[in-house]
Amino acid sequence: EVQLVESGGGLVQPGGSLRLSCAASGFTFSQNHMTWVRQAPGKGLEWVSAINGGGSATYYADSVKGRFTISRDNAKSTLYLEMNNLKPEDTGLYYCARANQRTLVAWMGDRWGQGTRVTVSS
Repeated sequence: EVQLVESGGGLVQPGGSLRLSCAASGFTFSQNHMTWVRQAPGKGLEWVSAINGGGSATYYADSVKGRFTISRDNAKSTLYLEMNNLKPEDTGLYYCARANQRTLVAWMGDRWGQGTRVTVSS
């Protein structure tokens, strides 16, 4: 039922920018907190950012604060992650997911998308 399709990744040089998108369906998008998580090569999932249903509250991992901006367009049921001043350590697969309202942790029971790959390299 839940469908999440990430897009927008690519290969960029350090200092570059990308904007990721997540097209959502199968649930009431505007009533759900959403999150971005990533998986670096050979590592586990890392929480990156979250946003409340209305888009008025945003949260960021210290590693991306000041460089990434999470946003959403509820009319389009789409979540975004604008990434600026990218660093090699930002490399990985980026996934979007519904987030727990209190903990901001992703809902692992949902069917996730394939993610979108971000590679930051010279």
